[in-house]
Amino acid sequence: MTKILFSVFMLLQCCALAQAATERIASPDGRIRLEVTTGDTLRMSVYYGDEQILKPSALCLQVQQECLGVQPKVKGVQRQFISRLLPNVVPIKNAFSRDEAQQLTMRFAGRYSVEFRAYNNGIAYRFLIDRKGKVDITNELLALRLPASSQAHLSKTRSFWTSYEEPYTHVALADYQSADEMTHLPVLLETERGTKLLLSESDVRDYPAMFLKSAGNSTLTTVFPKSPATWEPIGDRGFNITKEQPFIARTDGKRSFPWRFMVVGDDKTIAANEMERVLGGQCQLADVSWIKPGKVSWDWWNHWTIWNVDFETGINNQTYQYFIDFAAQYGLEYILLDEGWNKDVRDPYTTRDDIDVRQLVEYGRQRGVGVILWLAWLTVENHMDLIKYYADMGVKGLKIDFMDHSDQWMVNFYERVASECAKNKLIVDFHGSFKPAGLEIRYPNVISYEGVRGLENGAGCVPDNTIWLPFIRNAVGAMDFTPGSMASAQPEDNHGSGSLPMGSGTRAYQMAMYVCFESGLQMLADSPTRYMREDECTRYIASVPTTWDESRVLSAQVGSHYVVARRKGAKWYIGAMTGSKPQQLTIKLDFLKTDGLLTGFRDGRNAHRIAVDYQRFNQHVSPDDTLTLRLARNGGWCGVIE
Repeated sequence: MTKILFSVFMLLQCCALAQAATERIASPDGRIRLEVTTGDTLRMSVYYGDEQILKPSALCLQVQQECLGVQPKVKGVQRQFISRLLPNVVPIKNAFSRDEAQQLTMRFAGRYSVEFRAYNNGIAYRFLIDRKGKVDITNELLALRLPASSQAHLSKTRSFWTSYEEPYTHVALADYQSADEMTHLPVLLETERGTKLLLSESDVRDYPAMFLKSAGNSTLTTVFPKSPATWEPIGDRGFNITKEQPFIARTDGKRSFPWRFMVVGDDKTIAANEMERVLGGQCQLADVSWIKPGKVSWDWWNHWTIWNVDFETGINNQTYQYFIDFAAQYGLEYILLDEGWNKDVRDPYTTRDDIDVRQLVEYGRQRGVGVILWLAWLTVENHMDLIKYYADMGVKGLKIDFMDHSDQWMVNFYERVASECAKNKLIVDFHGSFKPAGLEIRYPNVISYEGVRGLENGAGCVPDNTIWLPFIRNAVGAMDFTPGSMASAQPEDNHGSGSLPMGSGTRAYQMAMYVCFESGLQMLADSPTRYMREDECTRYIASVPTTWDESRVLSAQVGSHYVVARRKGAKWYIGAMTGSKPQQLTIKLDFLKTDGLLTGFRDGRNAHRIAVDYQRFNQHVSPDDTLTLRLARNGGWCGVIE
């Protein structure tokens, strides 16, 4: 931190503020109030009803050695009401999103402005500058001063080199100290009254992702990776930054910077929010008709394990033709050729002797199944022409993996790939990636992101961690969790191997994730052989859409349970999941417009011990009915009403 920015932070610690003017805005419903004060430093405070959830917190953007936000001089103030209905190209939650807020724009001497917005479910702000040419952003400060009794739910990381798959840490904010590890976004906070605050960012362009660390005294402050000057490859996919620039971004002098947002409310509000989407920017593509979300029969997790066939299974065309036949049988849109299809990860053009991508593409085309290829990011960077090469061959998309960084250069790599793939009508699934932050809004062919502790972590993926995802990681955009284990096990029984993997949680829990989790692509992680043996479960999973007209959170408690209803056309799908504590939940069906037939799957009587135990049932339901959901430990419930 430079001397200037350090001085700003020291000002933050003072109890008394210099004499300052105050500007205020409130959410359209009046529940959330945001106050901006201009004294020694620019600060914002936030109130939720009569509760102060954010004490005066300093904001600063450092351009070269000038710190915008220190000794601010107001030149003008503008207020406006924003009300827009935004159509979603890939509607993982709703067909349309409502962007409705009160906006305060403060213009300051020094040719910069700050925009603040107050929504019914949170607040957001961003800096804007009006300079000539290129400028160096040497730092940015947001020092969040929170109530001392707050709880924090974090994904700690030792460095900026991270897979974004760390399990959540749950800690009293007062116990989170400046010597502790930083955390990547999103971060969930909880006040003593139970109010939830979800922190993240959107519209991140030509700029690094934001991290947070403790500054002590229940204060979180921003940390950013420096822009790399030089780096060297490590192996076939990693890299080590050997020299850093003295700035976090060298960028256009006339631009807006990323939105920093905080969703505020109860558990349902957090899970239902679309803040990342409404702040993400504008779609850059004139034609989006070719972008096809869907489900994917995935090979890597099940280790190409197929049996009762007359060929040797593995990474060969016969095995992938079997995957294609399975996908066609159940109406899945894609198969994925994960790592192993080329002889050398660094060479995207030379396949294994038993793999012919062109032949697989044609075989899939005849059966209505598209092919997606896995590639390491470094290979893509070194061979950007592969995008056109495989698009011309008929490949439908790329899964690009192991970026594991989010500095300015890497953020720009994501955008370059998204743009080039869009030109060639390829969808993209980023793995080893940071959270959604607006790119998939500008380039909706970016159909999902991983960067989550999902099923690929084997026994390290436990429901007590997974149950937090609807309130943290999946609450800021698409999440490729890769669910669907048919070899379901309670965590203590999860002893899966490479060829015979297992997934923690009950069978109904594994199925419910297809409704509960939001992603334009949903993987079927298990073996086609297992899925065909569990036909009635597989037919349900295959029937669940990946995009939705409408979503409603029916019941939610962070760290405990999550129940959501989603509509596609005239059908309603319901999914429920829990952690290690069993649940009995009552939900209303008043969102229905007519009577219908419910076909559901619930935990069997012995699912608390034998996780594969489930019951399929049918019953007639009406809008006046309630349902009682009994979830075993690490259990689930799912169904469709039609």
